[in-house]
Amino acid sequence: MKADRDKKSGQQMSEVQLQLRGIDQVNLFGPNDANLRYMESKFGGTITARGDVLYILGPAENIEMVRDICDELIGRVEQGQLIDEVALGYLWGQFQDDEELIESPDQERETLLFAGGSRTAVRCKTAGQQAYIDAIRQHDVVFGIGPAGTGKTFLAVVMAMDYLKRNLVDKIVLVRPAVETGEQLGFLPGDLQEKINPYMRPLHDALSDIGGADKIARMMASGVIEASPLAYMRGRTLNNAFVILDEAQNTTVGQMKMFLTRLGFQSKAVVTGDITQIDLPTNQESGLVHVRKILANTKGVAFADLDGRDVVRHPLVRRIVAAFEAAGVTAN
Repeated sequence: MKADRDKKSGQQMSEVQLQLRGIDQVNLFGPNDANLRYMESKFGGTITARGDVLYILGPAENIEMVRDICDELIGRVEQGQLIDEVALGYLWGQFQDDEELIESPDQERETLLFAGGSRTAVRCKTAGQQAYIDAIRQHDVVFGIGPAGTGKTFLAVVMAMDYLKRNLVDKIVLVRPAVETGEQLGFLPGDLQEKINPYMRPLHDALSDIGGADKIARMMASGVIEASPLAYMRGRTLNNAFVILDEAQNTTVGQMKMFLTRLGFQSKAVVTGDITQIDLPTNQESGLVHVRKILANTKGVAFADLDGRDVVRHPLVRRIVAAFEAAGVTAN
C-alpha cells in the first residue's frame, strides 16, 4: 500500500493494487466501466485498470474497505455471479455497517445449485440467508419470515430443486392461499390450472429462473412439480415431497394446521411469508403469526427471520422496507 497527501485538500491518500489475472473484467467493470464509476462516487477516489492490475486510489480512511469490497466482487466474478448496481449497492451498504458484515464469506459463497435457467449458479448473499438455508437442511419444517426482497421464496425453491436433483424427494409441491392483496379480482374463467395461475405466478417465475421455462413446463406436465391452491390440500398426505407454502401470512389458523398435518414420510415443508403484509379480514388471525406461539419450541421445527439487511433486490427496496418499518405501517 502506498500513502501520500493530496496537495489540494491536504487529505491523506492511499493506493492499493489487486490482481485481475483470469478475471472477467467486462463483468467486473460493467458496461462503459459503470461499476467502477459507481464505486468511485461512493468513496471519493479513483479506480483504474492497467492490464491485469486494478489500482485503487482514495482517502486513507476508506481504502481498506474499498479494497475488501473489490476483493469480494472479484471473488463473485470468479464464481460466475453477475455484477451490477444492485450487487454493488448491497455490498457497499453491508461493508459500511459492521453489524451487517457477513461473518463467513467462504460459507456465503457456497454454491447451492448450478441452475439451468437465467442463472449459472445460485448462492446466499447474506448471513441471514445462509442461516435460513442451514435451517432448511437441518429441520423438516422451516418458517422463513421476512419482508419483500429477502429471497425467502426464491431460496426455498432453490433448495426444493436441489433436493429433487439429488433424489432426496420425488416431487415438489407449491402451495399458495388464494387471497387477493386488497383488490377483488372477481371470477376467473378457465379450468383449475388457469384459475390458480395468477396466484402461483411468483413461484413459477422463481422455478423458470432456476431451471428454465421449458424444463419446468415439462416437469409440471409430468406431475414432478405440482402447483395447488391451499384449499385443495385438505385430505392429502404428501410423502417424499418438498412442499412450499408461500404467502403464508394469508392463511387462517385452521388452514395452517391443515397444511402442516399434510406432511408425510421423507418430506420437508418450507413456509414463507411477510407478517407485515397480511390481507386477511381484520377479524381473522394470521396462521403464520399464531403458529409461532405454539411451535416455537417444537423439535424439528425452525423459524428463520430475515430483515432489511437481507434485501437483495434493487437498493431502493431496502430503503423502502426500512421506511415502512420506521413508520410502523403494516398491510393488515
